[in-house]
Amino acid sequence: MSCILDIDLDYFNQIDSPTDRLRELLHWGSRPVSVIVQKHHHAFRKWRYLVRHGQLSAPQFIIHVDEHHDMMDERQNPNLANFMYHVMYEWPSCKVHWLVSGEIDHPDVWLAEESWSVLSDRFSHGAYIPHDWPKPDLISVSTSPEFVNGCLLSNLIDVISEDSRLRGRIRRRLLLSRS
Repeated sequence: MSCILDIDLDYFNQIDSPTDRLRELLHWGSRPVSVIVQKHHHAFRKWRYLVRHGQLSAPQFIIHVDEHHDMMDERQNPNLANFMYHVMYEWPSCKVHWLVSGEIDHPDVWLAEESWSVLSDRFSHGAYIPHDWPKPDLISVSTSPEFVNGCLLSNLIDVISEDSRLRGRIRRRLLLSRS
């Protein structure tokens, strides 16, 4: 059994005191960030790789910290809009909690009724992490530079970079995304 704390930095677009909130989440997670990607659906690739190579057990819990639920279509290939849909099908016992302060929309609007009926009992959302969920075994961050303004992104990266081992790796990825 494993738990993933999955943070997309676009979540902080609508949050008061975004750097403080990110610090709270990372403090709660009690471990360093180990996966950093620019595009959120690439985190799923990394998780799948870790599971397939025995470095992480199949997740049973994912705390999805994001401005979007990422279940907006059922296309065959995972993309920015649908990768959480694919996660829930890849790992059929995995529960997902969408940590969101203000719900934009809900997956049942986007998914076919049959699909939603299969997934709905494993999907929850709200402003707080469920109290009975375990601490994460892995923390992943998606920088989403195309969805987060430069100043906010820089401030959030600074919070993540407080663990100096990550500083260079994160900055290199941001520079590559802007070129």
